[in-house]
Amino acid sequence: MRQVQPQLSSQQKTENAPEHVYLGAGKSLAYGLQHVLTMYGGIIAPPLIVGTAAGLSAAELGLLIAAALFVGGLATILQSVGVKYIGAQLPIVQGVSFAGVATMVAIITTGGGLPAVYGAVMVASLIGLFLAPYFSKILRFFPAVVTGSVITIIGLSLLPVAVRWMMGGNAKAPEWGSVANISLALLTLGLVILLNLTARPAIRRLSILLAIILGTIFAYAFGFGDFSKVAQGTWIQAPSIFAFGAPVFELSAILSMLIVTLVIMTETTADIIAVGDIVGSKVDAKRVAAGVRADMLSSAVAPVFGSFMQSAFAQNVGLVAMTGVKSRFVVAAGGGILIVLGLLPVMGRLVAAIPMPVLGGAGLVLFGSVAASGIRTLSKVDFNEQKNLIIVAASIAVGMIPMIDYSFYAHFPKWVQTLFHSGISSTCIMAIILNILFNHMPALNRKGHSKVLIKSKPMVDHSH
Repeated sequence: MRQVQPQLSSQQKTENAPEHVYLGAGKSLAYGLQHVLTMYGGIIAPPLIVGTAAGLSAAELGLLIAAALFVGGLATILQSVGVKYIGAQLPIVQGVSFAGVATMVAIITTGGGLPAVYGAVMVASLIGLFLAPYFSKILRFFPAVVTGSVITIIGLSLLPVAVRWMMGGNAKAPEWGSVANISLALLTLGLVILLNLTARPAIRRLSILLAIILGTIFAYAFGFGDFSKVAQGTWIQAPSIFAFGAPVFELSAILSMLIVTLVIMTETTADIIAVGDIVGSKVDAKRVAAGVRADMLSSAVAPVFGSFMQSAFAQNVGLVAMTGVKSRFVVAAGGGILIVLGLLPVMGRLVAAIPMPVLGGAGLVLFGSVAASGIRTLSKVDFNEQKNLIIVAASIAVGMIPMIDYSFYAHFPKWVQTLFHSGISSTCIMAIILNILFNHMPALNRKGHSKVLIKSKPMVDHSH
């Protein structure tokens, strides 16, 4: 007699989705720490740049960085754990966005100062929060030919960061690009590879964290890294409310930050789709809207604690792809660690003491794995269709422009520079436009117009 397999309800399927699996406190903390180490350099860089432009002292810069860590942790938990209508509930790490750095520095240098930056961030984020459900409607314009191109360029755009880390992180330092720095980075890269050759899955999943720890120990033994300042300064400090002054609302600053907000919403949408594809989970308009709401809500609150616009961190997408650890509770644990780092400056100083070449060696694999995930998505696309080839070729090529020469758009209006300064936003905009031209305009499409659907597990995409 044939046994009838029980049918799972939609709720049971949702609960069994890989991102909703809890791995236990120990594993969650270990994998969460791995996420924090991966994105630490990226999260402290924007406040460091903006704070330096504002002429802050070393102590004030420390407060700005602590605020970035604290708010990044809160935003990560909101995005990964989520509440009703807010949070994508995917393994997505949040932090201060690089997209707004140039605009914020421009606001500061034209006389607005940090208060004008905070006012612009708050208003632009609240407008973005209002636009979130409408913005998510563009999801149908993200078939595999578009998402594959964007995911690929996310990885490629991060590789220069890893290379700079490998060379030492500071181009003005005398040891920049030295044989010692690069050798240390290659040693860490070798450790990542060796750890992934082991038969134990737990070691393979923790390979990045273990390689960073082993690389740091090796570096310290041979005189790399300075841990002498770890114990200096305050050990525990709660974030202050409006530590750098109450927000000031200037129309020009708000308008320029609003353009940045649209770019961040586009990049976050691309990251949500990328993580959904890697996890193998359904990403629909509602989920994108919830993710963008979390982005915008955390950005609106960030200035209260002295931080800036938040966005999804692309480098952590690579960590999910490489390790195969898809639980959102792992990322939530990483958010908790970020909050602790924001409250315990001593822990932040300890993580900051890790030599940059060590992070660079690990980052090379991480960021390359993002590009590999994009190539995997593109492998589902039918390249016998000439239009698909044109979409991918043109989109990735345009996305490479700001990576090859950052000054390419220097003589264009500020709004053009803001939109296209990032390879991710450049590729995203180009791919969406070309996809609309080829697949959503019957007059330009010989085979006529039909809908392009996004599936949780993308099939071969003919993009008709």
